Amino acid sequence: RLIGQQQEVNNLIQKKIAVDEENARLKNEFSNLDQKFKDKSQELKDTEECAQNKEEQNRLVIKNLEEENKGLNTCCADLLNDLEKLRKQEAQWKTEKSGNDARIKNLETDLAEAREQMKELRSICGDLSSQVAVKQEELSQKDCDVIRARKELQEMQNLYRQNIKHTAQQAELIKQLQALNTD
Repeated sequence: RLIGQQQEVNNLIQKKIAVDEENARLKNEFSNLDQKFKDKSQELKDTEECAQNKEEQNRLVIKNLEEENKGLNTCCADLLNDLEKLRKQEAQWKTEKSGNDARIKNLETDLAEAREQMKELRSICGDLSSQVAVKQEELSQKDCDVIRARKELQEMQNLYRQNIKHTAQQAELIKQLQALNTD
Protein backbone atom coordinates (compact mmCIF):
# COMPACT_ATOMS: atom_id res chain seq x y z
CA ARG A 1 0.00 0.00 0.00
CA LEU A 2 2.85 2.38 0.88
CA ILE A 3 4.63 1.62 -2.39
CA GLY A 4 1.42 2.25 -4.36
CA GLN A 5 0.90 5.55 -2.53
CA GLN A 6 4.52 6.58 -3.15
CA GLN A 7 4.10 5.71 -6.87
CA GLU A 8 0.94 7.80 -7.03
CA VAL A 9 2.77 10.71 -5.37
CA ASN A 10 5.61 10.37 -7.93
CA ASN A 11 3.10 10.30 -10.83
CA LEU A 12 1.36 13.41 -9.52
CA ILE A 13 4.70 15.23 -9.14
CA GLN A 14 5.66 14.31 -12.73
CA LYS A 15 2.25 15.52 -13.94
CA LYS A 16 2.75 18.82 -12.08
CA ILE A 17 6.22 19.29 -13.61
CA ALA A 18 4.81 18.65 -17.13
CA VAL A 19 1.95 21.13 -16.51
CA ASP A 20 4.39 23.77 -15.21
CA GLU A 21 6.64 23.31 -18.27
CA GLU A 22 3.67 23.57 -20.65
CA ASN A 23 2.46 26.68 -18.80
CA ALA A 24 5.91 28.32 -19.11
CA ARG A 25 6.04 27.47 -22.84
CA LEU A 26 2.57 28.94 -23.42
CA LYS A 27 3.46 32.11 -21.48
CA ASN A 28 6.61 32.49 -23.58
CA GLU A 29 4.61 31.96 -26.77
CA PHE A 30 2.05 34.54 -25.65
CA SER A 31 4.84 37.01 -24.84
CA ASN A 32 6.30 36.54 -28.34
CA LEU A 33 2.88 36.98 -29.95
CA ASP A 34 2.17 40.04 -27.81
CA GLN A 35 5.49 41.56 -28.91
CA LYS A 36 4.63 40.82 -32.54
CA PHE A 37 1.27 42.51 -32.02
CA LYS A 38 2.94 45.58 -30.49
CA ASP A 39 5.44 45.66 -33.35
CA LYS A 40 2.67 45.43 -35.96
CA SER A 41 0.61 48.08 -34.15
CA GLN A 42 3.61 50.39 -34.14
CA GLU A 43 4.20 49.64 -37.81
CA LEU A 44 0.54 50.47 -38.54
CA LYS A 45 0.79 53.70 -36.58
CA ASP A 46 3.93 54.72 -38.46
CA THR A 47 2.30 53.81 -41.75
CA GLU A 48 -0.84 55.86 -40.93
CA GLU A 49 1.28 58.90 -40.01
CA CYS A 50 3.18 58.57 -43.28
CA ALA A 51 -0.13 58.12 -45.15
CA GLN A 52 -1.50 61.38 -43.69
CA ASN A 53 1.57 63.25 -45.04
CA LYS A 54 1.37 61.58 -48.44
CA GLU A 55 -2.36 60.90 -48.68
CA GLU A 56 -2.74 61.67 -52.38
CA GLN A 57 0.37 59.83 -53.46
CA ASN A 58 -0.15 56.80 -51.28
CA ARG A 59 -3.90 55.93 -51.50
CA LEU A 60 -3.07 52.53 -52.86
CA VAL A 61 -0.54 51.98 -50.09
CA ILE A 62 -3.14 53.01 -47.48
CA LYS A 63 -5.64 50.57 -48.98
CA ASN A 64 -3.07 47.81 -48.77
CA LEU A 65 -2.23 48.78 -45.22
CA GLU A 66 -5.91 48.75 -44.28
CA GLU A 67 -6.15 45.22 -45.67
CA GLU A 68 -3.08 44.28 -43.67
CA ASN A 69 -4.62 45.93 -40.62
CA LYS A 70 -7.74 43.84 -41.09
CA GLY A 71 -5.62 40.70 -41.15
CA LEU A 72 -3.77 41.85 -38.04
CA ASN A 73 -7.05 42.54 -36.26
CA THR A 74 -8.22 39.06 -37.18
CA CYS A 75 -4.91 37.71 -35.93
CA CYS A 76 -5.27 39.78 -32.76
CA ALA A 77 -8.81 38.50 -32.23
CA ASP A 78 -7.52 34.97 -32.70
CA LEU A 79 -4.71 35.66 -30.26
CA LEU A 80 -7.15 37.08 -27.73
CA ASN A 81 -9.33 33.99 -28.15
CA ASP A 82 -6.24 31.83 -27.68
CA LEU A 83 -5.31 33.88 -24.61
CA GLU A 84 -8.77 33.38 -23.15
CA LYS A 85 -8.54 29.66 -23.79
CA LEU A 86 -5.10 29.58 -22.17
CA ARG A 87 -6.41 31.47 -19.16
CA LYS A 88 -9.26 28.99 -18.80
CA GLN A 89 -6.80 26.13 -19.20
CA GLU A 90 -4.51 27.71 -16.61
CA ALA A 91 -7.45 28.05 -14.19
CA GLN A 92 -8.33 24.39 -14.80
CA TRP A 93 -4.70 23.37 -14.22
CA LYS A 94 -4.62 25.39 -11.01
CA THR A 95 -7.76 23.60 -9.86
CA GLU A 96 -6.24 20.23 -10.76
CA LYS A 97 -2.98 21.21 -9.04
CA SER A 98 -4.89 22.21 -5.92
CA GLY A 99 -6.69 18.85 -5.96
CA ASN A 100 -3.40 17.04 -6.55
CA ASP A 101 -1.73 18.98 -3.73
CA ALA A 102 -4.57 17.97 -1.40
CA ARG A 103 -4.20 14.32 -2.48
CA ILE A 104 -0.43 14.51 -1.95
CA LYS A 105 -1.00 15.99 1.51
CA ASN A 106 -3.48 13.20 2.33
CA LEU A 107 -1.04 10.58 1.07
CA GLU A 108 1.75 12.12 3.13
CA THR A 109 -0.53 12.05 6.18
CA ASP A 110 -1.39 8.39 5.49
CA LEU A 111 2.31 7.63 5.07
CA ALA A 112 3.14 9.32 8.38
CA GLU A 113 0.36 7.37 10.12
CA ALA A 114 1.58 4.12 8.57
CA ARG A 115 5.12 4.86 9.75
CA GLU A 116 3.79 5.57 13.25
CA GLN A 117 1.87 2.29 13.21
CA MET A 118 5.00 0.46 12.05
CA LYS A 119 6.91 2.07 14.91
CA GLU A 120 4.24 0.93 17.39
CA LEU A 121 4.19 -2.57 15.87
CA ARG A 122 7.99 -2.77 16.11
CA SER A 123 7.75 -1.76 19.76
CA ILE A 124 5.07 -4.42 20.35
CA CYS A 125 7.24 -6.96 18.49
CA GLY A 126 10.17 -6.07 20.72
CA ASP A 127 8.03 -6.52 23.84
CA LEU A 128 6.70 -9.84 22.54
CA SER A 129 10.22 -11.00 21.69
CA SER A 130 11.28 -10.20 25.25
CA GLN A 131 8.28 -12.10 26.62
CA VAL A 132 9.05 -15.06 24.33
CA ALA A 133 12.65 -15.08 25.59
CA VAL A 134 11.41 -15.10 29.20
CA LYS A 135 8.92 -17.88 28.43
CA GLN A 136 11.61 -19.89 26.68
CA GLU A 137 13.82 -19.51 29.73
CA GLU A 138 10.92 -20.63 31.94
CA LEU A 139 10.23 -23.55 29.59
CA SER A 140 13.88 -24.53 29.69
CA GLN A 141 13.73 -24.44 33.51
CA LYS A 142 10.55 -26.52 33.46
CA ASP A 143 12.24 -29.04 31.15
CA CYS A 144 15.07 -29.33 33.66
CA ASP A 145 12.52 -29.78 36.46
CA VAL A 146 10.71 -32.51 34.47
CA ILE A 147 14.01 -34.34 33.80
CA ARG A 148 14.90 -34.15 37.51
CA ALA A 149 11.41 -35.36 38.49
CA ARG A 150 11.71 -38.30 36.05
CA LYS A 151 15.05 -39.24 37.57
CA GLU A 152 13.54 -39.05 41.07
CA LEU A 153 10.54 -41.12 39.92
CA GLN A 154 12.90 -43.68 38.39
CA GLU A 155 14.85 -43.85 41.64
CA MET A 156 11.62 -44.22 43.65
CA GLN A 157 10.41 -46.97 41.33
CA ASN A 158 13.75 -48.73 41.77
CA LEU A 159 13.48 -48.34 45.58
CA TYR A 160 9.88 -49.59 45.43
CA ARG A 161 10.94 -52.71 43.50
CA GLN A 162 13.76 -53.32 45.95
CA ASN A 163 11.33 -52.82 48.82
CA ILE A 164 8.87 -55.35 47.30
CA LYS A 165 11.77 -57.75 46.84
CA HIS A 166 12.87 -57.31 50.47
CA THR A 167 9.28 -57.65 51.66
CA ALA A 168 8.96 -60.93 49.75
CA GLN A 169 12.26 -62.13 51.25
CA GLN A 170 11.09 -61.12 54.74
CA ALA A 171 7.78 -62.93 54.21
CA GLU A 172 9.72 -66.02 53.13
CA LEU A 173 11.96 -65.74 56.18
CA ILE A 174 8.92 -65.33 58.45
CA LYS A 175 7.39 -68.51 56.94
CA GLN A 176 10.62 -70.37 57.46
CA LEU A 177 10.86 -69.08 61.05
CA GLN A 178 7.24 -70.06 61.70
CA ALA A 179 7.90 -73.49 60.23
CA LEU A 180 11.02 -73.80 62.41
CA ASN A 181 9.11 -72.57 65.38
CA THR A 182 6.39 -75.10 64.74
CA ASP A 183 9.00 -77.86 64.41
